[in-house]
Amino acid sequence: MAKTSNSKIYAVALFLFLIGVGWLVYSGFTSNSVYFLNVSEALAAPTDKLQQIRLFGTVAAKDLHKTTDTPGVDFLLEDKDNTNLVIPISFRGAVPDAFKIGAEVIVEGGMKTDKSFAAKTLMTKCPSKYQKENRER
Repeated sequence: MAKTSNSKIYAVALFLFLIGVGWLVYSGFTSNSVYFLNVSEALAAPTDKLQQIRLFGTVAAKDLHKTTDTPGVDFLLEDKDNTNLVIPISFRGAVPDAFKIGAEVIVEGGMKTDKSFAAKTLMTKCPSKYQKENRER
C-alpha cells in the first residue's frame, strides 16, 4: 500500500512540475515575442497590430534631425528594396556612434496611428571594418 501511495505522490508532483514548466515557456514566448518587419511590411499592416515590433531599414538621406534638448534623433527609415517607402522614426536616448545616413538600423517600439514610429531602442548594423576580410590587412 505504501508503494502505491508514493507512486501517486510522484505522479502528482511530476504533473505539477510539467504544468509549471509549460506555463513558464508559454509566458516567456508570449511576453517577449516581437514581430520583425521591414518598412514595406509595416506600412502594409494595420496600425493596431504594430504596437510592439522591430523594424529593419536604412537611414534616409533627408529629414535627419538630432534633438537639441535631449539625446535622440528623428529620421526617416527607408525600405532596403524600395527607397520610396519610408516611416518617420522618433527615438529618444543615446544614439549609437555608427548611426549615420545610409546605415542599416533596427528600431524597436510601436507604430502610432499617424504611421510614425516611436522607437524605444535603436541599433545599428556593425560597420564593415569588423568583417573578416578587412581584419587580414
